[in-house]
Amino acid sequence: MAWGAVLVLAAGLVGAGPASGAPTRVEDAAASAPGPAGAGSHIAWKPCADDASAECGALSVPVDWGRPDGDRFDLQLARRRATDPGARVGSMVFGPGGPGDSGVARIVNKDGMSRFSDELRSRFDIVSFDPRGVGLSNPVRCSQELLDRRPSPLIRSRAEFDTTQKYNRELRQDCRKHTENGLFDHVDSLSTVQDLDAVRAALGETSLTFHGSSYGTLLGELYAERYPQRVRAVVLEAVVDHSLGTREFLATQAATLQDSFDEFVAWCERTGSCALHGSDVRAVWADLLDRAERGKLLDDGTPIPPFDLNVMVMKRLYDPEWTRLAEYLHGLADNGPANNDRTNSGPADNGPAAKRPAGTNADGPEPALGADPFQIFCQDWSLPVNGYRGYAKELRRVGRIAPDMKYPRSLMSVSACLGAPEPNAPQHPLKVRTSRPLLLTNSLHDPASGYNWATHVAGQLGNSGVLHTYEGWGHGTYGSSPCAQEVIDAYLISLKVPARGTSCPAVEPAG
Repeated sequence: MAWGAVLVLAAGLVGAGPASGAPTRVEDAAASAPGPAGAGSHIAWKPCADDASAECGALSVPVDWGRPDGDRFDLQLARRRATDPGARVGSMVFGPGGPGDSGVARIVNKDGMSRFSDELRSRFDIVSFDPRGVGLSNPVRCSQELLDRRPSPLIRSRAEFDTTQKYNRELRQDCRKHTENGLFDHVDSLSTVQDLDAVRAALGETSLTFHGSSYGTLLGELYAERYPQRVRAVVLEAVVDHSLGTREFLATQAATLQDSFDEFVAWCERTGSCALHGSDVRAVWADLLDRAERGKLLDDGTPIPPFDLNVMVMKRLYDPEWTRLAEYLHGLADNGPANNDRTNSGPADNGPAAKRPAGTNADGPEPALGADPFQIFCQDWSLPVNGYRGYAKELRRVGRIAPDMKYPRSLMSVSACLGAPEPNAPQHPLKVRTSRPLLLTNSLHDPASGYNWATHVAGQLGNSGVLHTYEGWGHGTYGSSPCAQEVIDAYLISLKVPARGTSCPAVEPAG
């Protein structure tokens, strides 16, 4: 797919902060921004149980921000202090993706902290949290047995469409029953935005320094819209466009996934080490997909559904892991072992497996409970279709836009939300007016948060946003390009905004 003219790399940065380029300290502000009504004002930090070099804590927030004096729950957080206290700028909050990713696990796990540069870690306390309904923050719980019966997102008849809607109603009722404190109906991103502002205030920050990744960019967008005067610096990495209806949502997702697959095919054609080099990669893929549709494509004797096969490819395009993807497809084409390379088709981006509450297990008297991030997603998005006929029409249209990747994961987003109530945080074009532009950063070839989304959000933001492009591949830019990392760090630390239209060159993936 053509994404327009490739941007030209510019080395210079336009300084939006002090002329000297020195870091702007958050605590230098003359007056503190007020905290949200109903928020607990204190986080009691203590060494984390899994790693005492990190600190863990909790912040009491309302279940329903519309009733700040009502029921409450504890939002769980973790942080690692700046490694150079003398050069500390303040606290930077990382917004996890998903929905369903754990920010606490990101901070506590030292491998997770490797996503942040040494320079960034030296200048900021790095803080993150488990969003409401996720991980340790009053998680949404659902019967695992019921989750295991979720219908395929590929709906082939009116009867299957009706069955899916009935299942979705049953699942919502089950999750509402098993989720504590009545939180189930209040796990939307607008509520999490108010949690984020409570975190900002509890950290003692007059304004927010924030880095959101993937679904975490929605949190940053909505925060800047609601609290523009409290924004110090907001990075949106792998941008989510929350203005799209069903038709545009499916079309843009299909187009960006097809583009990333096209890039994989081109790499295989030019790279002798590709396991499919010299083969017609699209023909190999078409044969695999046909076998999957006929139930003849097996992984250790188990049929691989066509949707699962498409999602597996998508996940291998994230880094991207082109070598591994080629080897896997080559093995399937030769009827060899698939190496159990199956993947979760849910919306969470590499989030940790949900922990069962104490006292529940598969063999005991109480039902085993699991997590369903789609219950969060469906409170942020309205993706209706006009009955089965409307769904089938969209499925055919997706197939025309993405002839190879005709079963994108976005189909699951639509099917899982069929029949859902109107969302608490419905889609809308952003209206953001900040004194400093938000920094958008996106790969030109991102299989999940497409460049088409980034350009559209940048257009909505106008002067309140600047898009910086990484001309390469994969979901995210910070860990893919040293050049992009430098740009992002300079923005967060010294408030240097890159000039409009600048980009970083592609870095050929090692694998």
